[in-house]
Amino acid sequence: MSNAPATIELFYDYGSPFTYLLDTQIEHIADAHGAVVKYRPMLLGGVFKATGNRSPILEECKPKAAYGSAHLQRLVSHYGVDFAFNESFPINTLQLMRVAHAALDTERFSQVHRAIFRGVWADNRNLGDAAEIAAVLKEASADADALLARASEPTIKDALRATTDEAVERGVFGAPTLFVDGEMYFGNDHLFLMVAALEARAR
Repeated sequence: MSNAPATIELFYDYGSPFTYLLDTQIEHIADAHGAVVKYRPMLLGGVFKATGNRSPILEECKPKAAYGSAHLQRLVSHYGVDFAFNESFPINTLQLMRVAHAALDTERFSQVHRAIFRGVWADNRNLGDAAEIAAVLKEASADADALLARASEPTIKDALRATTDEAVERGVFGAPTLFVDGEMYFGNDHLFLMVAALEARAR
């Protein structure tokens, strides 16, 4: 048994609907197992480019694509959360992921994080648009001007690039990807295995 709280690292990009769904559950799972979530904003496009992977939306196998869409809706129903496939998809998330890094060490991160995810995957907002990003940040009671300014700083740009590079080096090929004690778990489908690891860790 380990007395130290487990850390769940979540590598994510706001452009992933499956990550949005997992994000609605991860804090509840962490709380139930005395764990903490460490959010790791990465650029999924960069991961895809480095690994040769691509978005499920580009799946050429029609039966697999159809199953993926059905699976997404099953998860929505299972979790009982609001969801609407974004009409502006695919969204360029570069600015959003820089904003996430800019907000990471602020007291408003949780509100900003949830507002962005909800804006993209529940409220059908085009968060590839700078004005719309600012509006969502303000609605989350964040200092939109300060966050957007910080998101443009070289240190934040470098931080996003470094996290994306780290993700690739650790074997990440898509989102959502979680790590507990160095073990990687990909997607909603493997949450039960991550939970089992947390339970075993506490014994």
